[in-house]
Amino acid sequence: MNTPDAILSFRGIAYAAPPTGVARWERPREAPRPTAPRDFTRFGNACPQAPSMLDRIAGGSIGAQSEDCLYLNIWTPSVEGKRPVLVWLHGGAFLFGAGHQGVYDGTRLAKRDCVVVTINYRLGAFGFLALDGVSRGDEGLHDQIAAFRWVKANIASFGGDPGNVTLFGESAGGMSVAALMAMPEAQSLFHKAIPQSGAGHIGHDPEQAARVAHALTEKLGTRDPDRLRTLPAETVLNAQLALMVDVRLNKIKLGAMPFQPMTQGKPIDAIRAGSAKGVPMLTGTTRDEWRLFTGVDPRLRFLSAAKFAERAKRLGKDDADLAAIYNQGSGFDRFNAMMTDKAFWVPATRLLDAQSAHAPVYAYRFDWRSPFLGGLLGSCHALELGFVFGTHKDGRHGTFFGKGPAAEALANAMMDAWAAFARTGDPGWPRYDTAWRETMIFGDGAPHIICGPDEARRKIWDTIPERKLGP
Repeated sequence: MNTPDAILSFRGIAYAAPPTGVARWERPREAPRPTAPRDFTRFGNACPQAPSMLDRIAGGSIGAQSEDCLYLNIWTPSVEGKRPVLVWLHGGAFLFGAGHQGVYDGTRLAKRDCVVVTINYRLGAFGFLALDGVSRGDEGLHDQIAAFRWVKANIASFGGDPGNVTLFGESAGGMSVAALMAMPEAQSLFHKAIPQSGAGHIGHDPEQAARVAHALTEKLGTRDPDRLRTLPAETVLNAQLALMVDVRLNKIKLGAMPFQPMTQGKPIDAIRAGSAKGVPMLTGTTRDEWRLFTGVDPRLRFLSAAKFAERAKRLGKDDADLAAIYNQGSGFDRFNAMMTDKAFWVPATRLLDAQSAHAPVYAYRFDWRSPFLGGLLGSCHALELGFVFGTHKDGRHGTFFGKGPAAEALANAMMDAWAAFARTGDPGWPRYDTAWRETMIFGDGAPHIICGPDEARRKIWDTIPERKLGP
């Protein structure tokens, strides 16, 4: 493929008006037209947040933070032409992250003759709090939709094709992709979808959303709408952090991800019914997703087989003997395999099954092992990011992602596949179907296809209520 030597970048473009002051929890409004030349060499603000695990491990940086955070960035080979567009939704448990983190630099992916867009959106209590009379709990998703509308209206001026837009994201970004596939408001704004390590078994119902809102307002000491809209952002963030500490210490039970979009049912149900009819999809997970969360926790690193069996019994209850299926390795190994399947892989297979009835779908699994902590993290959550963007060796990233000729070949293979899918809807391997379950394996030698990986493990989850799936 003819690849350009230089890539143009445009940073910190406002795609909506600042959601500040009394507009804190309003739906995004159109950005005001600039009245003077703007500086597009600097990234915009990230939504207020605490440091994340990925920041510490991969050496990422968020930079300036503010509620004035609705900005996007563009990488393009040229402002002339009509190229496929990839719009990135960053992950971070709906609590942290930004589209301008170094790992998401779009330069190398754009060299596949694509236009790459990354966005910031409201997070945590600013974007996913459902409080009667104040907020709906889906403001962050509507920020994303506002960004896609901006892309549709403006991307042709940056060498992009508004009629060929691929939405891709990882973790909470992948979950956002699934949520948007289910939302009527997002239809026609994108044409292909790549949810990475995030699927459709998310979303709070009104009862759960009300519990989260009650817990946060208890920390804030008020439920008065006018007061809540004018509290300093730092006060809201500190209350959110205090609530998350209580969740981590099991002082309050709000689930592993208290701040999720308020949705009308689970996105997977709408997708099964055809909400994203005609939208080709590429999706998958890493082999050892859960190790990112447990590898740094000594309490779990030495989990005994007996303790694992107790946890498996609580999760399976009378529906399935999970301990008998997850019977390889130490208690730590077995626990990570079980939780990877529960939170990520089985939801991904359900999403593939659901969308395969309405459009071509393709599956992958990422098996490359991180060299960090002596390989303890395995093929953990977020590890594919450095290879999808080709940033695996930048700065301190190589410590987490790995580098060398094999890593370089892997990055090239993944970027080529993602770009091909964005261009044509076909990444270059057979479609997934429910009979063969063809899955491309990246990172375990040369890319290769296997059929029905871990089929016995997949089937055991058919006996467990679907409400137990997801993070």
